[in-house]
Amino acid sequence: MAWWNPLALIRDALTGQRVRENDLRHLVSNLPYEGLGKKKQPNRYLPGNAIKTTKYTLLLFLPLNLFEQFHRLANIYFVGLAILNFVPVVNAFEPEVALIPICVILSLTALKDAWEDFRRYQLDKKLNSMPCFIYSRKDKQFGERRWKDVQVGDFVKVLSNEIVPADLLLLHTSDRKGMCHIETSNLDGETNLKERKVVPGICEPNFEPESFNSVVVCERPNNNLNHFKCYKPNTEKVGAGIESLLLRGCTVRNTDHAIGFVVYAGHETKSMLNNNGPRYKRSKLERKLNVDVIFCVILLLAMCLVGALGHCHFFWRQALPGVPPYLVPDSNGHVVSPSLSSFYMFFSMIILLQVLIPISLYVSIELVKIGQIFFITHDIDLYDEETDSRIQCKALNITEDLGQIEYIFSDKTGTLTENKMVFRRCSVMGTEYPHKENAIRLAVMDEPESEEEVIYNQEPLPSQHGWSLDSEDSDPEGTQRRHESRRKNKFAANAQSNVAFSSLLETEVIPDRKLLRRVSVAESTSISSQKMDPHFDFFLALAICNTVVVSMGTAQRRRVSVLFTVIVDGK
Repeated sequence: MAWWNPLALIRDALTGQRVRENDLRHLVSNLPYEGLGKKKQPNRYLPGNAIKTTKYTLLLFLPLNLFEQFHRLANIYFVGLAILNFVPVVNAFEPEVALIPICVILSLTALKDAWEDFRRYQLDKKLNSMPCFIYSRKDKQFGERRWKDVQVGDFVKVLSNEIVPADLLLLHTSDRKGMCHIETSNLDGETNLKERKVVPGICEPNFEPESFNSVVVCERPNNNLNHFKCYKPNTEKVGAGIESLLLRGCTVRNTDHAIGFVVYAGHETKSMLNNNGPRYKRSKLERKLNVDVIFCVILLLAMCLVGALGHCHFFWRQALPGVPPYLVPDSNGHVVSPSLSSFYMFFSMIILLQVLIPISLYVSIELVKIGQIFFITHDIDLYDEETDSRIQCKALNITEDLGQIEYIFSDKTGTLTENKMVFRRCSVMGTEYPHKENAIRLAVMDEPESEEEVIYNQEPLPSQHGWSLDSEDSDPEGTQRRHESRRKNKFAANAQSNVAFSSLLETEVIPDRKLLRRVSVAESTSISSQKMDPHFDFFLALAICNTVVVSMGTAQRRRVSVLFTVIVDGK
């Protein structure tokens, strides 16, 4: 068959490379070609959505890992000594014994790197198997598939609080104005919501993917998260920019659903292009040891050179009448010439003085690293009850650099701390309203309990129809019950953590009693008076100066357990 012809395969590979390197890409829908073979798919030359971030493969693990380990100069030194000890004329002790320490070091490091890469494989497998909704022409609806099944040219539906599986050109949303809100904290660290809008001229109440028969011309993939250009080459070119692109890794918020056309998938998405992949990280201790090894080798060579010259006949031929007794002849009775014997002695001295660079130091370092990783991952103080997860060591080679911070660059408050604001007080026309109940939430944070437990588990005072003045009375028994049930409420809050607003801090604001009375009086007198009450002016200004996006309190929240380490330089 032509498809299995080697020349056809080579020609197809060259065509695919030419398509991928073209500055402009012409993308069409996959729906008319659903069910046909791979050779008939219009976007077959573009990569799929499956990703692979592992560094090694089963066949190339040993050579690649040894190449990485030989960046440590001490490993080259010890391997050279082991090889040199196999030369009969210069060996000082059993050659097999010299191999044991260096083999232990290389084996421990290889096992550690293999475990680290295996965890990357598990994360890739988990990410590629995440569910998503892809439109099927056969079923006439969106069916649940996996992320790795997404192809360029598919139509993908993303629900509220779900992660976008690929770079999507936004074609339809549940919003009547065609708006969609996304959170890009996984990409650039920003938690504020960003607006995206559908491509102009496509916003319809009932969007049908099968009716989309346009060709999308877009630029070649790049790693710029803030730039994108595409257009539809119709009679009137309809263009779209980054404001119509949903990036892989961002989360849809405050929108019931959004439908997009896949323009980039897998390793061609902007988030993956910003991911430089795994690299072999070296700690400060390892870099410092490399420098020390260089100086020790220089000193060792100098000492061996002195020993070799001392062995040379230049120093003893005038003092001794005959052959020195320490020169042992061979089986034929011949004695090696002094110059050649001095040459052999130079390498023998290297083996004898190899303790100048202690191999036991590196064995101890590897064992200490393994123990350090064990204690870090099993530290109870680093366990998070809410997510039922413990700390994970992503880079096993730099554990000794933990906490060694020299510089901190922070662009604003909230980068290093999480902002959880509580309405404490306000002042209207010179009168202060302290909101004591809200202030209590901050005051109890000084108690020896976790901040999250104190803030999230303050029980509101009982009420039947909203907040009333009678409910402000103190209740000592109720206060005691609230303190005794904090831990129980902690687990109750964790059980509700799958909704968009899962804590009282996010949903409850206890109003000040005096302010509530003034607002009630102003509301009763506003009908007969045409003058606006200053308390109404205060809350009107407060509402105008802040942008609020309303979400349902029961909207499902999807916790992101897969890390997208795509932080753009300069943010």
